[in-house]
Amino acid sequence: MDTLSDPTTTVATPFYATGKRSRDLAAELGLSEAELLVAHRGPEVVRLRLDPKALVEALPALGEIMVLTRNDAAVHEKVGTFGQIRFGQETGLVLNPPIDLRLFPRHWRAAFAVETPHEAGPRRSVQIFDAAGDAVIKVHLRATSSLDAFEALRTRFAAPKAEPLDIAPYPATSATQAGDPAVFRAEFSQMRDVHEFFPLLRRHGLDRRAALRLLGQDHVQKIGALAATRLLEDASATELPIMCFVGTRGCIQIHSGPVQTIRAMGPWINVVDPGFNLHLREDLVAEAFAVRKPTRHGELTSVELYDARAELIAQFFGVRSEEGPEDPRWRALVTRLGAGFSA
Repeated sequence: MDTLSDPTTTVATPFYATGKRSRDLAAELGLSEAELLVAHRGPEVVRLRLDPKALVEALPALGEIMVLTRNDAAVHEKVGTFGQIRFGQETGLVLNPPIDLRLFPRHWRAAFAVETPHEAGPRRSVQIFDAAGDAVIKVHLRATSSLDAFEALRTRFAAPKAEPLDIAPYPATSATQAGDPAVFRAEFSQMRDVHEFFPLLRRHGLDRRAALRLLGQDHVQKIGALAATRLLEDASATELPIMCFVGTRGCIQIHSGPVQTIRAMGPWINVVDPGFNLHLREDLVAEAFAVRKPTRHGELTSVELYDARAELIAQFFGVRSEEGPEDPRWRALVTRLGAGFSA
């Protein structure tokens, strides 16, 4: 057994007493963030029984919360309430604007209720982690959240006993193609909906970055790695509503609407608006692309950011009706970023 995942392992100083974010402290200690929580001894951390559908369906009772999804280069925060929850065999949806989530419970491996002391009052959250011990999603209570609902959730889902946490890094993704590139391009050109893209990748054994290499310049244009700053500042200046997607293996979180206050702080470009914060490490953006995908309503344009491992950091789209074409103002914005698509 990996001793770091052993429930008898402890960390000398409580993680909340160090003044560091738990993610950063875990990295310093050579632990995953989930292992750091398992190693904590005290009532501040309660391991939860993992029942994804029931757990998510218990979250609306908390009232207003802040939900946070992050990867190594981007942090996406939205304030709202859970609701409009639907679960299928493999995925879940939360469609209660402004909260908009795509959930992939097959990647969920551990959950915790966390309540830590703070000078401004206790901080409470529900945190879910994947098989590598990385956070999938965190739900943070706010001043108006229901403490009774949090306590009821913590009691209802409390795991009956401490168990080892089976942690293992995910294998490196393979970008090798499993089929004929010409067939892939032909099937891509016949797409009627952008949601067909991911199943197309799976059929051909491709990741997103590998797929972009196979598409011609009519569909993919490389743009500068600082495209996100220019995009956000342009959208703010023109009051153009946009969609911003940031994901982990187990969750994709979406903002739809305007962005107003854009601030640069060191390597971070930030959106700091009421109800929506985005923090993006532009120094970790290795490549940026403008991508056009065919649909029955015409081509839709996205801006996609990738890190040095060719993993997707964030995606941006223009806000549009599900049954309507792309907003020409969004297409014009992407053109201003330097995407030289043919007319």
